[in-house]
Amino acid sequence: MTTDPLVIFTPSGQRGNFPVGTPILTAARQLGVDLDSVCGGRGICSKCQITPSYGEFSKHGVTVANNALSEWNSVEQRYKDKRGLIEGRRLGCQATVQGDVVIDVPPESQVHKQVVRKRVEARDITMNPSTKLFYVEVQEPDMHEPSGDLERLITALAEQWDLHGVRVDLHILQTMQPILRKGEWKVTVAVHLGDAENPPRIMHIWPGYYDGTVYGLAVDLGSTTIAAHLCDLQSGEVVASSGIMNPQIRFGEDLMSRVSYSMMNEGGDKEMTRAVREGMNALFVQIASEAEIDKDLIVDAVFVCNPVMHHLFLGINPFELGQAPFALATSNAMRLRADDLGLNIHPAARVYLLPCIAGHVGADAAAVALSESPNTSEDLVLVVDVGTNAEILLGNKEKVLACSSPTGPAFEGAQISSGQRAAPGAIERVEIDPITKEPRFRVIGSDIWSNEDGFPDAIATTGITGICGSGIIEMVAEMRLAGIVDGPGLIGSPAQTGTDRCFLDGRTYSYLVWDGSADGGPKITVTNRDIREIQMAKAALYSGARLLMDKFGVDKVDRVVLAGAFGAHISPKHAMVLGMIPDCPLDKVTSAGNAAGTGARIALLNTDARNEIESIVKEIHKIETAIEPRFQEHFVNASNIPNSVEPFPILNSIVSLPDLNFNQGSGGDDAEDGSRRRRRRRG
Repeated sequence: MTTDPLVIFTPSGQRGNFPVGTPILTAARQLGVDLDSVCGGRGICSKCQITPSYGEFSKHGVTVANNALSEWNSVEQRYKDKRGLIEGRRLGCQATVQGDVVIDVPPESQVHKQVVRKRVEARDITMNPSTKLFYVEVQEPDMHEPSGDLERLITALAEQWDLHGVRVDLHILQTMQPILRKGEWKVTVAVHLGDAENPPRIMHIWPGYYDGTVYGLAVDLGSTTIAAHLCDLQSGEVVASSGIMNPQIRFGEDLMSRVSYSMMNEGGDKEMTRAVREGMNALFVQIASEAEIDKDLIVDAVFVCNPVMHHLFLGINPFELGQAPFALATSNAMRLRADDLGLNIHPAARVYLLPCIAGHVGADAAAVALSESPNTSEDLVLVVDVGTNAEILLGNKEKVLACSSPTGPAFEGAQISSGQRAAPGAIERVEIDPITKEPRFRVIGSDIWSNEDGFPDAIATTGITGICGSGIIEMVAEMRLAGIVDGPGLIGSPAQTGTDRCFLDGRTYSYLVWDGSADGGPKITVTNRDIREIQMAKAALYSGARLLMDKFGVDKVDRVVLAGAFGAHISPKHAMVLGMIPDCPLDKVTSAGNAAGTGARIALLNTDARNEIESIVKEIHKIETAIEPRFQEHFVNASNIPNSVEPFPILNSIVSLPDLNFNQGSGGDDAEDGSRRRRRRRG
């Protein structure tokens, strides 16, 4: 029997088999994929742009041939000729399925625009930016004392501002003379002050006194999202913040999938480098437009990223990071020019990449260390940067340990049956009544709970579209508290849980959260596979933290700081019910928001901080989880909700966790029978 081709959509992870000839837009609609279309598939609006990916995708178990989609047609060509189409893009209404294919839906083609929750944190930062403005009066040319305009400008900077050894790039020389004359030999000069290795350099010249400013970017390049903060380099003010999904998601949602893609597909690393740089430039256009500034006024940029993103952004093949001993090409801080990286900002803008700590502990962890300063803490603090790849720091004034733990994308709503990115309409807060087992929830875009008056009106424009990362964390924890899920992670039957919301779904049970099918919306459920995905993610996170505690010689921490895109959105109680973090007083669990982004901003606005973090990183002790035998032991224990071994006394004093094991229920229970069948077949 012939199987229809498999179509996999990223970043949602939704997939299905469709007959040859099915338009991609049709496949997306049938799967409930968030792909926009205004014209109804007539090839007029171009809202349904998609990016097909070709090659071997071990994560998805498919190899995509070059003829997986129908050939480019006249409608697409007409649109490209009139309005332009990014290289590699197709129109979803025109491209039809011809074979197994992986399809990325870019952010601009999604109906529900992504909310990148890497907000800027309020922070007092000592201002010492790399680029400053200097007003100078230049000696006019004299026939009797011949010298170049540039030499007299450099002399003025030395005499009036004590700036010596100033250099220029060719583009300054090409535009300098008319500016000097327009300003009547009085000009304002933006000078990058350099460092021990680089002399000062003129970045920009304005005629007369320029009362404006120049800007810098603090960029957090994550596996899933890229967030940027545009800062005024004179005042330190954040004038705009914006973010996009990392376009590399279509090559694999986790880091090792991307490393694997580069190994299995010749030129795959270059393809991913090109994708992330294009995404970065699109983000810079977006943020400059939002701030209503010229991109040429962005003269400095600081980047933080994990090691795989670091290498791919720099155009370095991450092959060595995919195998022991996980060697970095370089762990040092990098000082480059924007045009070295193909970045579309000021042509001579300076780029600084924070140092990496180790092969799996990157510049993002270094930025968190700069932001949260565990090395100056009197008490023992655990800092957890929650993301697709969790960065974990444990330390105090005595020492700081660091490790990385591969949590995967489940916390971001990926690999979850009703999961989605944080966008309007996504469930983000959940409570389940322990008696009735009825849920109530809130969605992004509304402050009204689902059981309150006015909820239908509040969500009229967004609908209820799925569950985002913070929502799935609360959902699973609430299901555990309400006795719907047992400690090992099995959803009970209606008889075991006391609710018909639990229904047989294949050979296990699922829990119905919301049924919007009557109004044409989705049916939102939590399946046993979803529970497993969250168990694996939280077990990886906890195991990394527990391993650092072993190395430190402690069995408890004084406080926990949750950082990352979820830091401000995770409920400490629910995180502890899941067993994501060690047992700790809830008032000692705080949020640092996007600490990596804050660290990048500190390094952007205060160049002394760059030297500081370069020194701190050398003192951080790196722990490699991949070669630590106890990591697996902790992982197995942490797979239970909250943990099969750790007692969690503080948590148990706050909540009462039902003592359940649905695999040991009555002999007639379907779930138990199903479990027995699975065990026999596997044996």
